[in-house]
Amino acid sequence: MKLTLELLRKNGFRNDVYVRPLAFKAARSVKVALRGLRDGFGIYAFPLGAYLPTGGLAARTSSWRRTADDAIPARGKLTGAYINTALAVDEAHDYEADEAIFLTADGHVSEGGGANVFMVREGVLTTPPVTADILEGVTRTLITNVIKDELGKQVVERSIDRTELYTCDELLLCGTGAQISPVVEVDHRKVGDGKVGEFTQELQSIYFGAVRGESPKHKDWTISVY
Repeated sequence: MKLTLELLRKNGFRNDVYVRPLAFKAARSVKVALRGLRDGFGIYAFPLGAYLPTGGLAARTSSWRRTADDAIPARGKLTGAYINTALAVDEAHDYEADEAIFLTADGHVSEGGGANVFMVREGVLTTPPVTADILEGVTRTLITNVIKDELGKQVVERSIDRTELYTCDELLLCGTGAQISPVVEVDHRKVGDGKVGEFTQELQSIYFGAVRGESPKHKDWTISVY
């Protein structure tokens, strides 16, 4: 944390900034292996606006399946694995969609291109389980706690069928970059009435107030840079 704050101060950032720490193998080696190689560490930061549209986005279920955890560990943000995301997002853009939604090898919903998925259907909040090859995102944990502790609703973790995305009332993506991004269309089908839902709006309001230091209730979410 000390290094992150120092980086932000030296750059004089006073707006929304994306910070990415990187642990990597720094040895000069052409051998395809990890053991015995020197470790390296670096951090970079840059101003970032809306990574995804926060006013409602169109999504496309990808023909590229989410990389299975027994191929590349899904619980880690592994740089090489992002080619999986890049292929899916490029395909989504080919269909004039903003973001991809991955399915697992067995055809269940996994996550977005770089964000976790939450669905509201018949009043029940649902998200794919950790066994659906998802990244166990920090934002996913934070908003799950907000939903339970502040909004008094339960979050069900279970397998989600692709067609449930077509019949749900609200759908949203969440992540460090995605923040809280409502999905208003999937595969050219409207989600609910095709507008940002009331629950998603409420969650966005809480989230943005907390991460920008505007909510006294969520002081533990932020650290003063200056």
